[in-house]
Amino acid sequence: MSIVRRTEPPRESQLASTYAGANLADAFAITLADDAPDDAMALARAALADPPWWFRALLAIRDAAVKPLGLKTSAAMRHHLDEIGVEHVDIFRVLSASREEAIFGEHDQHLDFKLSILIRRVEGSTHRETVATTVVNCHNRLGRFYLALILPGHVLVVRSHLTAAAKRFGRTTAKFPS
Repeated sequence: MSIVRRTEPPRESQLASTYAGANLADAFAITLADDAPDDAMALARAALADPPWWFRALLAIRDAAVKPLGLKTSAAMRHHLDEIGVEHVDIFRVLSASREEAIFGEHDQHLDFKLSILIRRVEGSTHRETVATTVVNCHNRLGRFYLALILPGHVLVVRSHLTAAAKRFGRTTAKFPS
């Protein structure tokens, strides 16, 4: 059984008002260990800061494919965020952060991307979970083409990143809710 499970995008997220009409709105969750931090940014860093080698390889392929289209490469995104002094975790710009939820995102002429890392109680349980929610709104054909291009790997990438967070902060002994 996978420790990462698909779930409904959470109603309590700051992103909830953006789900309707989105080109993509999905969510995945892990159950947290009792001693896991109550800090969404700590969990986001555990999930996003050190991606596996194969994700970096996919990012390199993505960069090679999008550069001729005039889209930013991942290195250009990191450099830009560093240059302007914006808080970020790897290539993900922090839009807002509270103890319960960290929101990351980018807005460009082709699409808007947002990612939420939310901590909440597991319904019907004393345990907490982290929910990663992705919302994408495309503005034009290039945005829809780009989303279609990356969508097949999206679920694998999200599951992999949450698995990394679960290795540090997830429950390992209890049954996970389905």
